Amino acid sequence: MNALLTEPFLISLLFGAVTAGVPLLLAGLGEQISEKSGVLNIGLEGMMLCGAYAGFVTTWYTGSFWLGFLAGGAGGMAAALIVLLLCIRRGLNQIVIGIAITVGMQGLTSLLHFVEFSRTYPRLPAAPLLALPYLSRIPILGKGLFSHNPLVYLSIILVGVMSWVFRSTNLGLNLEAAGNKPAALDAAGVDVIRTRSFAVLATGFLAGLGGAYMANVGAGLFVPFMTNGAGVIGIVLAMLARGRPLWVLTGAALFGASLAMTTALQVAGIDIPTDVVQMLPFAIVMLVLVIFARHSMLPPALGFPYVRGER
Repeated sequence: MNALLTEPFLISLLFGAVTAGVPLLLAGLGEQISEKSGVLNIGLEGMMLCGAYAGFVTTWYTGSFWLGFLAGGAGGMAAALIVLLLCIRRGLNQIVIGIAITVGMQGLTSLLHFVEFSRTYPRLPAAPLLALPYLSRIPILGKGLFSHNPLVYLSIILVGVMSWVFRSTNLGLNLEAAGNKPAALDAAGVDVIRTRSFAVLATGFLAGLGGAYMANVGAGLFVPFMTNGAGVIGIVLAMLARGRPLWVLTGAALFGASLAMTTALQVAGIDIPTDVVQMLPFAIVMLVLVIFARHSMLPPALGFPYVRGER
């Protein structure tokens, strides 16, 4: 027990929780936008993978992490475009298309990685960190929470921005109406298809950005299938958050801490089988679903295509 209260263990756990939690936060926020508009984006994992590969390759060749993040977001949007065309425009089944995107992107990114790098796994240099003045000097908390890549702080700011958008803007009201009463939104003169298209593209960008952060900052390299269920956790976070971005942040911190536990325990010198520790996030997902899933509030039109004139 004493090993769990040491400064190296606590710093490692906090730092790792933030690093592992940011991709989940971005993916969960993106999925929340999509679900509010009535689109169930099961392909979130594939969008994260596409963003991870695009972000890594761009950073590898340009040396710019910010260009890598933008490329990652663009890669996620490219995958989201499939949902836009097939599900929103053509009205095909969102679950089937989402599964196809995830499986397809797993294969595509693995193939592209093999073609580009063969069997090598080149690594990026360490990502730049921004230590917040004064806060970064706080013992334990400073190094664990306030010395990270700038994208971490932008992601936290995004939580507040999205809360304001959902609560106080016409865009937030339109997104909610597209998921709850799309026919009423259409009757009010707002294009439901356009609203849902915007939501899906925003979801793709945030998921791709999360994937790029995972590859460029979290790992420093791209490995096929590296998201390892992060997209699924993002979907769970969005479903359980009930439209509140702050709840997505809280859930991402919880799951991020469980993902970081492996490294933190190694730092503390505690010998626990790696498989047991890596099982923690998914065990927590199942526990959270059992406790809270029955109380989750999903939009009535979630998963259903909208066709003008149909009820």
